[in-house]
Amino acid sequence: MHDDLDRPVACDVTTLYGSDAIGRMLRHLNVPFVALNPGSSFRGLHDSLVNDLGNRNPQMLLCLHEEHAVAIAHGWAKVTGTPLAVILHANVGLMHAAMALYNAWCDRVPMLVYGATGPVDADKRRPWIDWLHTSRDQAAIVRPYVKWDDQPASLAASLASMQRAATITQTAPKAPTYVCFDVSVQEQKIDEMPPLPDAAKHPVPQLPQVTETEATRILAMLREADQPVFLMGRVSRDSGDWDRRVGLAEAFGARVLTDIKTAAAFPTKHPLHAGSPSYFLSAEASKVIVEADLLVFFDWVDPAGTMKQAGVDAASSKVVNVTLEPLLQNGWSLDHQAQPQSDFSLLADPDAVIAALCEVAGISGQGKTSLPAPAAAFDPAAQTGPVTIDALADHLSARLVGHEATLMRLTLSWNGDKCDFRSPLDYLGYDGGAGIGSGPGMAVGSALALQGSGRLPVAVLGDGDFLMGATAIWTAVHHSVPMLIVVANNRSYFNDEVHQERVARMRDRPVENKHVGQAITGPDIDIAAMARAQGATAFGPVEGHAALDDVLSQALDRVAAGGTVVIDVRIAQGYSAAMTEGMTQE
Repeated sequence: MHDDLDRPVACDVTTLYGSDAIGRMLRHLNVPFVALNPGSSFRGLHDSLVNDLGNRNPQMLLCLHEEHAVAIAHGWAKVTGTPLAVILHANVGLMHAAMALYNAWCDRVPMLVYGATGPVDADKRRPWIDWLHTSRDQAAIVRPYVKWDDQPASLAASLASMQRAATITQTAPKAPTYVCFDVSVQEQKIDEMPPLPDAAKHPVPQLPQVTETEATRILAMLREADQPVFLMGRVSRDSGDWDRRVGLAEAFGARVLTDIKTAAAFPTKHPLHAGSPSYFLSAEASKVIVEADLLVFFDWVDPAGTMKQAGVDAASSKVVNVTLEPLLQNGWSLDHQAQPQSDFSLLADPDAVIAALCEVAGISGQGKTSLPAPAAAFDPAAQTGPVTIDALADHLSARLVGHEATLMRLTLSWNGDKCDFRSPLDYLGYDGGAGIGSGPGMAVGSALALQGSGRLPVAVLGDGDFLMGATAIWTAVHHSVPMLIVVANNRSYFNDEVHQERVARMRDRPVENKHVGQAITGPDIDIAAMARAQGATAFGPVEGHAALDDVLSQALDRVAAGGTVVIDVRIAQGYSAAMTEGMTQE
């Protein structure tokens, strides 16, 4: 990111306003960036960020849609585990951002979301517009899927709420918080800068440590088991935690399952890794679960559904469930899934539990098994026929040899057999709430967080996902964020074609009609032109293996030079067997 980008003219601030204190509180909270789409309800705060703080610490990330602003903060949190700030314009901006907030809630990531409302005092409202942008209870729009919210009525209360929100969003289990500022509080003159809350006196509450008794109980169950299985879900990006997961599995010979909904949690080519990661269980993973005599869920998404899909009798199986999920469950959203049966449920961070197990059992925090070498080199010249999603994966893997890449996102059609994850930043997972349109914004946020890490940020997005969020790419270009987006363009909302085929077969109706109302053709959309319109380097449509190999080579050179690059790849339609079966099961 260019240090001289969006540098405002220097301003000698003499008269202070409420928004100056709010802006300085943002800096006080060590927020590096604030993602926003401008709005009059926070014009005072916008001015303070520019003219009092000089648009640095935090620096504004200008977005073309509120949904992108939240998605960028979401992508950032998936890499760092820390919150970025977002500012949303009044109720209308919050409505735009609602789906992205739901994604972040379901993905359990921290985020500092700030809003604004027209004057609460009706006498101070401008005719028409201020009335439209004022609500009695703005957070009611998103309250079921934020962790905490407030609409403070004074400057002192606003600063206190900002500190509280920062503490709450970073307290496990993590999720977004929302604070709404009255425009009158922002724009009131103040005589002096008020004291800011002392962050040192508001530490993030720590979960109770896993006791030796709890660790011993789980270890006893592991020692008694002949075929234990670990299901690794929402875990950290820390390399030490990664090593301990491997060491624990090897010590007990436990088979390990991972999925594509969550980030890389265990080496997928390790001999103990069972099946392939998928959005739904593969046949091999189901078999391993059925044969297990002990299942240990480490913050796995949907343990009950997983056992049901595998055909496990939960009542007669030994189950340990390590999760913090009960602390966030509410009655509005069903993202908490069905309630699983277990023999022992531990309300704790999964990596903290694994660390305690390793310590009590005297297990080294590193595995001893060498991973197999990466797959043999892929020869693009030997490929014939249309480019399938599997072939796209092979082309990409071949070109990424020698790069330390982070796959920021993979499509629903991705075949888990193609996943070779060897470190915690190799893959960042899906979006939490399965909200289409999140991919581009989350890729921008993740790529921003990866700057300076030496990793190459790559996202493989579906065409429908990209088309809904394409203008998020402008923010990456504007802020010089290097990354590669490959659009797997099957020219359809193919997810729903799979469902329509299922319905047609059930009702004995023509399967040939499944594309009606689904196909994104007539005309085909020029995705590369859309990307170029945002300032990105773009290639496509790319058809054929030789062309794809050549374009990938050029694209990686551009990314290495600091560019934002998009490739539109025309692929044949099709999902992995596990995905198709999982989506269409009764």
